[in-house]
Amino acid sequence: MSDWDVDREETAMDDDSPELAGYEPTGDRPLRSHRTQRVMRVLVVVGLLGLVLPGILITASTAANSAERACAYYVAENVPNGTPHARFELSGPEGPGWNCYAERFGSDELYLRGMGLIPVAPPVDRTPRVPVENT
Repeated sequence: MSDWDVDREETAMDDDSPELAGYEPTGDRPLRSHRTQRVMRVLVVVGLLGLVLPGILITASTAANSAERACAYYVAENVPNGTPHARFELSGPEGPGWNCYAERFGSDELYLRGMGLIPVAPPVDRTPRVPVENT
């Protein structure tokens, strides 16, 4: 047996590690009161919501904006003088996601296409040219 093996055995048998020197257990009572634990839990939940909720809201807002723009493009290309309506549906014709509908002259809505969970707006160079009226 080498000298290194002897040192390891002595260290493993030694219960007085320097990190625990002077430690005295507090007994049966917890380190923090129940009120302090409850306050800490509430603060942690509020902090996590403060980190996660803005990201969810920004993602939903961006998806809604992209869906409206893409739907307006598809309606302008396929349904002349139609009014676009983009909706998020969990049970749509193509499954969950954004769907584009067009309304013509007060008639029933016409389903145009599904745009998926994350709709992509058409590129700028492919957007329809709408005549602008001078007022």
